[in-house]
Amino acid sequence: MRTPDDPRELLDRPGWQKLRADHRARATALLAPVLERRRRGERHAVEDFLFDYYTLRPGLLLRWHPGVHRVLADAAEEFAALPHHRVRDGLVEVDTETVVGRRRDTIAWTRRLLTAERARPASFGCFGMHEWAMVYGLRADQTRHAALPLRLAPGEVRDVVDRVGLRCSHFDAFRFFTPDAAPRNTVQLTRGDQEAHDQGGCLHANMDLYKWAGKLLPLTPPEMLLDTYELARDIRVLDMRASAYDLSGLGYSPVAVETVAGRADYVAQQRDLAARAAVIRDRILDLLDVIERVSRVQAGMSNAVT
Repeated sequence: MRTPDDPRELLDRPGWQKLRADHRARATALLAPVLERRRRGERHAVEDFLFDYYTLRPGLLLRWHPGVHRVLADAAEEFAALPHHRVRDGLVEVDTETVVGRRRDTIAWTRRLLTAERARPASFGCFGMHEWAMVYGLRADQTRHAALPLRLAPGEVRDVVDRVGLRCSHFDAFRFFTPDAAPRNTVQLTRGDQEAHDQGGCLHANMDLYKWAGKLLPLTPPEMLLDTYELARDIRVLDMRASAYDLSGLGYSPVAVETVAGRADYVAQQRDLAARAAVIRDRILDLLDVIERVSRVQAGMSNAVT
């Protein structure tokens, strides 16, 4: 039986069916190009990155589930068999208590990292040079995206990086720097000091909000997962438009960060994305609070039964 301390919303069948239908329509529209390319066996160097680099797959974004915020009436047939879901008192709920017990370290790490990112002043002085550092000193056929031509000759890429400098703050970008580029970064980053350096202006740290929302599934509300995906997709587009790659064949114009005007354009877009990310970061931190509250409520209900 639900208690007054339970923060979750109770949805009747028409209520959750509408949410599910709305989610399916939104997710299908967002993912239609991805699904069509997969059907044809085609690859996309920009958009497919989110499914190659992160462990989430399109099917997870298409699926609606209650998340930690809701319990569902008259829904056992549709949801009770899903992993980490259960029926209690005739209502479907995520087994938050068990999920928290198994993922406590992940939840704690996510909270620490996002809290640190929120507290640290955002920095907007990297100018997207991390992508240039990943091809620094390489021939065009040695790059991670060898099917894409470079906008500049390898020697010109080196000159741009040397002139603009490397000020990357995110380890998961830094770890892909070429051996010649890595020593030129202002800080030699490690996984162990990620919490001390990640900040809210960084494209990759903000793109990772999609990863953290995914790691909290099925506790993450499905609409939040789609919000993080949309943000990550838009970040990835800027990330690659500002790179040394020529994306004109994919219909993207460059953000020419090798020029003063291009760097100003990059920072303006970076700030807009950072503002969107700040809202989502706060929502994920609020989600973590709800997860802990629901876990305590469920533990109390379990103890009452025993």
